[in-house]
Amino acid sequence: MSWSKLKQNLESFLCPALFGRIEYTATSYRYLPDKAGLCYIAVDKKNVLNMNDKTTLIRWYQSEQEIKNDPDIQIPINEEEIEAIRKQTKGTVPEDRLLVIARGRKLSEYAKEMLSAQSSLSKSNFIVVANNFLSTSIEESIESNDILLNILALVDRRVGKKRILNMTEQMKLKHPAVQYFYELRLSTL
Repeated sequence: MSWSKLKQNLESFLCPALFGRIEYTATSYRYLPDKAGLCYIAVDKKNVLNMNDKTTLIRWYQSEQEIKNDPDIQIPINEEEIEAIRKQTKGTVPEDRLLVIARGRKLSEYAKEMLSAQSSLSKSNFIVVANNFLSTSIEESIESNDILLNILALVDRRVGKKRILNMTEQMKLKHPAVQYFYELRLSTL
C-alpha cells in the first residue's frame, strides 16, 4: 500500500475530537535500502514522537536504572505478589520489606519490557507497523507490547469513552509515549 493511501486509512480511524490535530509523517529513502527512514507523529503541529530522536517531548530511557529511579513511575503491587514473596522467603523477611522487594522485582521486569519496546520502536518501520495495525483487531493492538500499536489504538475512534476510562491502571505500566497519547485522548472525552 502506498504511503498516501496508508496515511488516509490511518486518519480515517482517528477519533473525531483528534481529527486534524494528529498528523502522521513517514519518510523513507528509495536509494538507501539500509536506511529505515524516519517517522513523526505530530500533535497540534508539534512533533511529539520522532522514532529516531531522543530529544522529543516524550521521555526516552537510556538504562534500566533510569527507569527504576524515576519517581513518576507508579507500579501497582497487589496482595498476591506480596504473598508470593512471603512464601519464597519462608516468612523470615519483615513485613515492611516485602513491599519493597515486590516493587523492586516488578520495576526490574517493567524496565526490561520498556527498554525492549523502546529499542524495537526506534528500529521499526512505521509503514509495516501501521499496516499491521490496520489488519489486526483493536483489542490486540491495545494489549500489544508495541508502543506504536498502542498509540494508534488509543487515538482510534473504535475505542470508546468507557474503555478509555477503564484503562487507567493498565496505562500506568506503559511507556511514557503511550501515556502521553492516553492523556491526550482523555482530554477529548
